[in-house]
Amino acid sequence: MEQRNNVTEFVLLGLTQSLQGQKILFVAFLLIYIVTIVGNLLIVLIMVISPTLDAPMYFFLGYLSFMDAVYSTTVTPNMITNLLYAKKTISFQACMTQLFIGHLFGGAEILLLVVMAYDRYVAICKPLHYKTIMNQWVRVLLLLVAYFGGFVHAVAHLLFVYNLSFCGPNVIDHIFCDMYPLLKLACTDTYVIGFTVIANDGTISVVIFMRLLFCYGVILHSLKNLSQEGRHKALSTCGSHITVVVLFFVPCIFLYVRPPFTLPVDKFLAVFYTVFTPMLNPLIYTLRNAEMKNAIKKLWTRRRI
Repeated sequence: MEQRNNVTEFVLLGLTQSLQGQKILFVAFLLIYIVTIVGNLLIVLIMVISPTLDAPMYFFLGYLSFMDAVYSTTVTPNMITNLLYAKKTISFQACMTQLFIGHLFGGAEILLLVVMAYDRYVAICKPLHYKTIMNQWVRVLLLLVAYFGGFVHAVAHLLFVYNLSFCGPNVIDHIFCDMYPLLKLACTDTYVIGFTVIANDGTISVVIFMRLLFCYGVILHSLKNLSQEGRHKALSTCGSHITVVVLFFVPCIFLYVRPPFTLPVDKFLAVFYTVFTPMLNPLIYTLRNAEMKNAIKKLWTRRRI
């Protein structure tokens, strides 16, 4: 691909221009990022070393935590660093890399959430065939499909933006490089690309979100066939999954199911799903899952001995 523009870097306006506000945000985002990385990598570590957590659900949960850690790292460290400088710049190539990796892991996470819903459906509605259907090869295949889907999604977005002409201005009123803020700066007509993004991101987000809610509705309806203990465990697990799905999809739907323009609230929603959601996911899964909490306690006890 050949770059056809005069812009070599972009200036990110960020959330605030107040020096005092930037200092407060620096401390807050740094603490949140540390909690995010520690929490998600702790889950990955537990998935690897704990022999009791060998069910497919935990296999997918480990990779979801890995995706959250990488997704947050794509945006948050650069955002934290920029809070220390008056002029917040990012090179054109770094901007394209941030866009690609963000959509790669964001798209893969959407598909992985679908896979996790399917896993819960099989476990609860077809328990006798669960181990046969969700065997090791199927797990790996579904994971690869999620990554491949995310890769195709990211390549499509990169091709949309990379070949646009940017001749100035180069100021992005956002916290990181995303589709709509970049389309707003392009010198060429981006009307078709903007509505293609809506058809791609918006439609996919709405359709998958509705199907996930329907899937979990079917699962919850089938709980009447389980024992009281089984219902309690399934409700706890499904409750965690539904919470994560809502936290992930609602901001995405608001951002992409509308005409291709930017709003002031977009930056705060972007902070929510890139900074807060990856931090909340490990807390949601660990606090509502007894097996996860027991595995963490055993790991902590082992370290103290």
